[in-house]
Amino acid sequence: MNLFKEFKAFAMKGNVIDLAVGIVIGAAFGKIVTSLVTDVIMPPIGLIIGGVNFSDLKVVMKVATETAPAVTLNYGNFIQVIFDFTIVAFAIFLLIKGINAAKKKQEAAPAAPPAPTKEEILLTEIRDLLKK
Repeated sequence: MNLFKEFKAFAMKGNVIDLAVGIVIGAAFGKIVTSLVTDVIMPPIGLIIGGVNFSDLKVVMKVATETAPAVTLNYGNFIQVIFDFTIVAFAIFLLIKGINAAKKKQEAAPAAPPAPTKEEILLTEIRDLLKK
């Protein structure tokens, strides 16, 4: 029972929940980027280099027979994944850069001086009266 309480305390910490949310959002973002690369970026690139569909690029290592499928080296899919990774990494880089710039602006902004307390106001009034 003690182990369960420790696990519950661990799982309910803010960092663990933030990490879980980050993973879910990252997975969804990965799907968006994969679609962007597959459906938007790669077709024009394939057209420019001669109508090549990258997912069709492969080397046949063993021809298919009646009993066994072909053995292929699908390097086109690998190129596709490299493009996906590069775009995701660049997007995350830009996001982190933006967050860091926002933090620097926030740190650079001077903090407004706190309003004087009632005691400070009273002491200032006493000082002014004593000066007169």
